[in-house]
Amino acid sequence: MPSKSASQCSPAEVWAALALLLAGQPRVRLSRDGGKTYPQKNERTLTGALPSFPAAVRIFGKDGTCAAIFLDFDSSVAGVDRVEADVRAVQTWLHRCGARWIEDYSPNGGRHVYIPLEKRVTFSEARDLVEALGTRYRSLDKTPHQNLLHGCMRIPGSPHKHGGHQELAMSLNMAYDVARRPNGAGVWATMNADLAGEIAAVRALRLEQSYTPTTAEAPKGLQPSGRMSRAMVQMALTGLYDANRYASDSEARQAILTGAAAAGLELTDVERRMLQGTWPGLASFYARYASRHRLPALRRDWARAVEYLRKNPGTTAGKNNARISPTSQPNTQPLGPQGNTVSSNPHAEHRFIRTWRNALRLKEQGYADSRTGLARRMVLRALGEAAHMTGSRFIEFGDRSIAVATGLDHTTVGAHLRALRAEHDPLVTLVEAGRGTKGDLYMLTVPEGVKTAAEDLTWRKGKIHALRPVFRELGLPAAFVYEALEHSPGLTTAQLVHLTRLSRTAVSESLEVLAAWNMATRDKTRAWSVVATTSLKELAEHFGVLEAVAAQLHKYRIERILWKDWLSRNVNTVAELLSPGEDYPWEAFEGPPDEWALADMAFATIR
Repeated sequence: MPSKSASQCSPAEVWAALALLLAGQPRVRLSRDGGKTYPQKNERTLTGALPSFPAAVRIFGKDGTCAAIFLDFDSSVAGVDRVEADVRAVQTWLHRCGARWIEDYSPNGGRHVYIPLEKRVTFSEARDLVEALGTRYRSLDKTPHQNLLHGCMRIPGSPHKHGGHQELAMSLNMAYDVARRPNGAGVWATMNADLAGEIAAVRALRLEQSYTPTTAEAPKGLQPSGRMSRAMVQMALTGLYDANRYASDSEARQAILTGAAAAGLELTDVERRMLQGTWPGLASFYARYASRHRLPALRRDWARAVEYLRKNPGTTAGKNNARISPTSQPNTQPLGPQGNTVSSNPHAEHRFIRTWRNALRLKEQGYADSRTGLARRMVLRALGEAAHMTGSRFIEFGDRSIAVATGLDHTTVGAHLRALRAEHDPLVTLVEAGRGTKGDLYMLTVPEGVKTAAEDLTWRKGKIHALRPVFRELGLPAAFVYEALEHSPGLTTAQLVHLTRLSRTAVSESLEVLAAWNMATRDKTRAWSVVATTSLKELAEHFGVLEAVAAQLHKYRIERILWKDWLSRNVNTVAELLSPGEDYPWEAFEGPPDEWALADMAFATIR
């Protein structure tokens, strides 16, 4: 590369030269809100082309290791002067350790220092070193190295939220040379030796601190339910664990494997999750082995886990209940207004529901392309899916169940249902308000205004879906675009705009998101289709949204218990306990928790 000073190089040249060398994996996250956030859904394949938005590369790879240490000195913590002093001190320390580094600065006075490494280091090792440096330098932001899944940082050349770009503080020729000839293992050992006291201190601090998992459940080891505990999944995802419970990475990884085996997973399932980057935390626990030895080590640990379960059969139930939910299988024939079953012919009900789906296609054209309009369209889809599940046009799932199915808050669902039933020619009618542990009873209705057209339309093949978990991360517009491509592959962008009733901008951005995650692809004729081999469930697991669904279910389950307890204590003294005017603390729940949950919508219906 020809020698150029920093001022002679364009941001595009700097980005093209350094981005792929510094990143932990070839992925970058774009900020479409001016640099405020870098959401996972805006992650793209990293190339040498400079993004037009503020862009942050991923620090850690799929195996839970990083190729460079990223030091972010933040001017908002203690001012620019403090940043300058800390950077000078770090430069002196790095020089003393024999290290080489790359440095840049932000338009707002922040500074970044990158320490490329010849041998990739694990998440735990990198976090220890950065946290130890954080005890010396007040302006150093440790968080990028404390999050295996979301750790990312802007690099030289990236656009900045305040205008301008990340500017090199050295010549591009020198920076490129450092990136191409990174620091060897001896330099890494020297840095760790010099920080030994601080590293010991941050490790001791973790032992003193109470462990707060990212889920509502503390680690509980094995789960006899047939599904891994949420805490174990979080350990596999993030590489974080309770240091008081597990003394080392080895013990933590063995606990994860034992939990996976107890839940009914196969060794190939675990291997795939590690290799595809779904469980980078577990992968990081094996990163100390050479690449060719990692899978053999995993197989040895798996054999130990299986042997442990064989010797301790009481730790897991003999029956796999992963897909059995005590609240997800309601009666297939809910009672109608007079207490009679809706129809003795379930086929007739399904035919009615499919006609209602045609009516939904016609009516939803009138919904605005707004957050409210999209949410109401999704609530109606949840009702349609519930009707297919029960084989009846009468639906007795409450707000909380529909909230789980749509990713909305239950109070928001209630507001949307009230608005939907108040429409002229509504698609749903309230038959009976909720009583006791039962939710409101709704009936699907084919509006008179579109009845003839709905009956003349051909029934659409396939299922109607509520919000599948992966789209909690990717967004409602992407869900509607994906749905349209599922039913009608080979659509152009203009055709998708017409079918989905979304703006062209929303459709284009959704297609970009779907393509980035290999969920949709475009052929030579510029027509889009879904990628059938991409699993929505695996992507949802990768994004961590299944844990959000589980947390929502857990919250509502507690509310149901509290509601039933209140009923049991008051039902013998008060005839009707469900009016907001009664003495029950409605402000805590804003309505009685429904008895049935749509857990199947959240877990069983995604492929």
